[in-house]
Amino acid sequence: MPKYVLDRRRFLRRSGRAVLAVTAAGRVAFFDPDRSWAITLEAFDEKTARTLLAMTRALYPHPSLGDEYYAVVVEALDAEARKDNATASLIADGVAKLDSALGVPFTALSEGTRTEVLEGMQEDPFFQKVRGSVVFHFYNNKLVWRHFGYEGSSFEYGGYIRRGF
Repeated sequence: MPKYVLDRRRFLRRSGRAVLAVTAAGRVAFFDPDRSWAITLEAFDEKTARTLLAMTRALYPHPSLGDEYYAVVVEALDAEARKDNATASLIADGVAKLDSALGVPFTALSEGTRTEVLEGMQEDPFFQKVRGSVVFHFYNNKLVWRHFGYEGSSFEYGGYIRRGF
């Protein structure tokens, strides 16, 4: 039986392949949109939640941010609708308007068409409610701040002048 020699060249080649395989597998799992985030819904059904998620993305599109950042808004609206029947009714009616605007579900529309539908609803109380929730819940998320490079309030640290601005 021949003696197997693991010389430096073979060791480096195999180590490199192993590192590449582990890295590639990690990236596939990292970029999988169905991975592991979820939201808890009590007032909304899945269709309503998906429509609201599509609406929040259309209102404030950031292609480099995943749906999990926008889902915070849907979860907040769900919590509010659970406590207030008027909000639940407003959102149910608004989602119905979105889906009936062109006779096609809002989630099936292209980005440009979604924008056109939303432009026609700008004065609607439903639109204003969702827009306000996106501004508050999405842009107050510290994980979103990190994406944009915003470090948060500087008042506690002596203002922006002492933080390099």
